[in-house]
This record gives sequence, structure tokens and C-alpha cells, in this order.
Amino acid sequence: MVASAYAIEYVRAFQGRYYRSSARRDRYNYGLQRRVLSDDYDADDRLMLSACCKHFTAYDLEKWGQFTRYNFNAVVTDQDMADTYQAPFRSCIQQGNASCLMCSYNAVNGIPACANHNLLQKARTDWNFRGYITSDCDAVATIYEDQKYTRTPEDAVAAALKAGTDINCGTYMLRHMMSAIEQGKVSEEDIDRALLNLFSVQIRLGLFDGEPREITRQGIVLLKNEQKFLPLDVHAISSLAVIGPLANSTNLGGGYTGVPCNPRSIVGGLQEYVNNIYHAAGCPDIPCNSTNDFAEALSVAKQAEYVIIVAGLDLSQETEDHDRYSLLLPGHQMALVTAVAAVSRKPLILVLTGGGPIDVSFAVGDPRIGSIIWIGYPGEMGGKALSEIIFGHYNPGGRLPMTWYPESFTSIPMSDMNMRADPSRNYPGRTYRFYLGERIYGFGYGLSYTSFTYKLLSAPTKLSLQESINGGRWSNMLHQRSNNLEYVHVDEVLDCSSLRFQVQISITNNGDIYGSEVVLLFSKALKNFKGSPERQLIGFERIHILPHGIAETSFQVDPCEHLSFADEHGNRILPTGDHIIISENIEHVVSIET
Repeated sequence: MVASAYAIEYVRAFQGRYYRSSARRDRYNYGLQRRVLSDDYDADDRLMLSACCKHFTAYDLEKWGQFTRYNFNAVVTDQDMADTYQAPFRSCIQQGNASCLMCSYNAVNGIPACANHNLLQKARTDWNFRGYITSDCDAVATIYEDQKYTRTPEDAVAAALKAGTDINCGTYMLRHMMSAIEQGKVSEEDIDRALLNLFSVQIRLGLFDGEPREITRQGIVLLKNEQKFLPLDVHAISSLAVIGPLANSTNLGGGYTGVPCNPRSIVGGLQEYVNNIYHAAGCPDIPCNSTNDFAEALSVAKQAEYVIIVAGLDLSQETEDHDRYSLLLPGHQMALVTAVAAVSRKPLILVLTGGGPIDVSFAVGDPRIGSIIWIGYPGEMGGKALSEIIFGHYNPGGRLPMTWYPESFTSIPMSDMNMRADPSRNYPGRTYRFYLGERIYGFGYGLSYTSFTYKLLSAPTKLSLQESINGGRWSNMLHQRSNNLEYVHVDEVLDCSSLRFQVQISITNNGDIYGSEVVLLFSKALKNFKGSPERQLIGFERIHILPHGIAETSFQVDPCEHLSFADEHGNRILPTGDHIIISENIEHVVSIET
């Protein structure tokens, strides 16, 4: 019963449900898409992720005596099977609605679990299992190699597939399925049935929904665009040079990245728009410890009408168990960029890769560098998405998710975990909330090919704190603080919901091009408390606006959550008096009155 109850809760929590809400914005969702659990599992079978119940079934032995999990035959009575071994799996599927089952290594009453047709099909026919069945890793191999259940590897993969094992964790099916088909042991119908189960779950996960490049497009940030250098007119370009150690690489993913289905390089993406492309690496790799390849890069830069240079970082510079010691471009990359800029016919486009900030102050003020684009780790769609932005088929709207510090910031020990600035020891603080030093680019920075105008439509100017605090407690608070109530502790506010208010903003697209805008809403207390943030983010939302169109968005502000901060003892305090609500050019004062 306990195993069943936990299985149900795990699966339901993992698989979840989606819904979009513009009306139900509470303090935790900030008006964004939320994931919530739905009790109505029949009305909507979409999945947040696919949860798998394992190991099916009677899998209790790892290695004991002469038995191992690979060769053990679990002899189980019908009675024990029904009310003990199968009970948690039945609950996991019928009540948890799991979308995956994993069959185990062992045999059950003489038949390997992953080749046991009656066992696997019972889940579908009796429990209404709708999902896919996977083997434990290399459990298909054990059918032949350890259980000796079949005469050949081909018989093993055929037995598993026909029994209902849809996919093999491991390589055994990959290595032996083709010969099983050629020998007539597996039919196309057998494969179609497995594919139907697999793709059905992928469809429920939404893996085929929408535009596959959209996540990459939205994540690209335009950092510089002098005199509207971009977008380029694809019909007016005679030639293009693409330079950089990652320019022609298909390895554009970050850490913990899946295997790409159709990897394309940046050069490959640009070739869909421009026929005459020259390419040179310039550096042998991202560390760029040699200038031997500079000459080739300068040569192609001189030949081309426009130049794109791809610089930045990869996992040789930043990854798990490896930190950077510098915020500059690695090795001789900066020298490569400036050398190429000096010989280019027109201002060049600098494309930056990597997951962290880079000090490119040398490029920010250099008129020979017309545009700077940060693509992060864009994955297999990076080349295509970048090309769409460069040639104006997509209007960039990404924002930086972190502050870009100057190289001088590396003098601060990474082991110093303090957020707040401390001028007494020349400590500038960390993150957009507390950092007081110079920035290359700030948190939330990002340009567009169009411009937007913000207008505040509605927001209160005053909030009464007394109405949210019990009368007796209110009197005691005033007495204890000599009627000078500079702040209240958030846990003293009995009804935070009564203080919540809406901020409604309209955004106008001033240009002739469709654009998306990420609206950021910040707050700042006017009273100067020790350790108070310079500003803090309340919410963010991307909106899409037609040329010369107007769109509206709203945020629910919870003062207990969004206008408070932690004091030196870790207690959240809500300052009284004036707070500024900030969004682009909007600065609106909301006063919390006592």
C-alpha cells in the first residue's frame, strides 16, 4: 500500500499538467505559463514529462549466492503476483497514469520479463496502460546471454519486440534488429506497433508542437547595432566571410545536452541565404593559443563584402568542475577580432557563444564592429536561428539573464559569497540587485530592430498597511517603535492578499516590423536600509506586437513578496513609505502608509 501510494504521487507530480492563465497571476507565477497537477487525467493526456514505473516485475534480487539479477528466474504464485508484486505497478498505471513501464532483468516463471508477452500485455489489456515499455539497460541482451532463453541474438530481440518491449535501453536491438528483420523474425507490423507507442508519448509531451527554432530565436540577444547595421539585405550581398573556431562547428550545445537530430553549423545556416561564403577558423580552437591561422582569416576578410566573426566560449572554458579565471575572450581571440575589423570593408558582426558574461568592452565602443550578438549555447538550430536574425527574417527580442561584468571583477575572490556591496573593503557586490560597479551590459539588456514605448495604464498610489494587521498588534507595534514605523516584518502582516495590486502597462511598437518585447517589472524602496536592493525583479513576460500595434500586459504585485527584502538576520521586512515600480521608462511611486 505504501509503495503504491508513493508511486501514484511521484508519477502525478512528475507528469503534471499545463495551463496558461492571464487572469490567475499569483505571487509565484508572475503571469507566466504554469505547470500544475490536474486530477482529471482523462480530459487531457498531455504530459509535462514521462514517468516510468520499474522494474516490472518480481525484481527483488541483485546478487545472492549463485543467483544474479541477470539469470534469476523468479517463481511466483498467482496469488502472490496479484496481491503483492503487481499491486504497486497496477496503482502506478491505473491511478498514477504512468506513461512508461520498464521490464526487469529477471525471468518470471521461466520467461524473461522483457520477453514475457502475457506479463507485458496484461498492463495494456487489464490496466489500460497507454504508453511505452522499455527494457532495463541491456535487459534484452540478458534474454540470450544470461537467461539462455533464445538460441540467437536475433531471436532475443524478436521475442522482446513481439512481447511488447517497445525500446531497448542499450544497443542490443540496434545491433541485431536489422538481421532479425532480414531473417524474417521481425515484421514491419511489429516495428510499427512499437513506434506508435513511442511517438504517442512524444506527442503527449509536445515534442512536435510549435516551431522547433523558437526557443533558440527567443534566447538570442542583440547587444549592439550601430546605425541600424542589422538586418542585412540578403539580396544585396555579394559575398560573406565567416571567421572563428566555432563558425563551422556543429557542436553548439552546452553541458548535459542531448544528441542533436540534425546538427547544423553557423556556416551551414548562413549558406541557405548567401551562396558565396568564405570561411576561416582564425584560431585552431576556442583557447586560441596560436596566431598561426590569422593570415588566412585576414585574407578571406579582405575578399568578402561582409564579415561575421564567431568568438566566445565553449565547454573547454566553462563546465562542471571547471571555472574561468578571466572574463576576457580566451587566448588571442580579441586580437583576432580587432585584426579582422581593421581589414574588413565594412563594420563586422561579432557573434558571441558561451553561457557566462564576457568583457567585450573593446568591441562595444569600436565603430568597426557594427553589431554584437550573443547566442549562448544555441544547439542544433543555432545556425539557422542566427541567420534568420542577421537577415531580418526574425526580429531579436532576447534579454541578458545575467550582469556582464568587466575584467576587473575577477579580482573579487569567487569564494566570497556576499551579495551586498561593502565599500569599506572595495567590494562591489554581486548581481543586478546589489552590484555597484561598472557593467559591460546589464541584466535584462537586449535590443530589437524596432522600438517600443511603454505607458502605465493603472496602478495604485497608496496602500494602507493598517488594514492588513490586527488592531491590537498594530497598537503594540507603534508603541514599541515610538510611533516611527519604518518597516514591518512580513510575518507580522496577517493578510498579505489584501495588499496585492495590479500594474497594467501598454506597449506600442513604433516600427514597421513585427516584434516581441520582454517586459520586465522591477521595484525599489526609496528608504535607504542597510542591504536593501538597488532594484529587484517583480515579474517578466514576453508579448508579441504587430507593426505600429499596441499590446497590454499586467502583473500582480504582492508587497509582502515583491517589495520586501531580508534584513541582516534573514527576516523579510517590508519598508513603509514610497516604493518605485519600474519598467523601462516608467517610474511609478506606490506609498505604503501607516
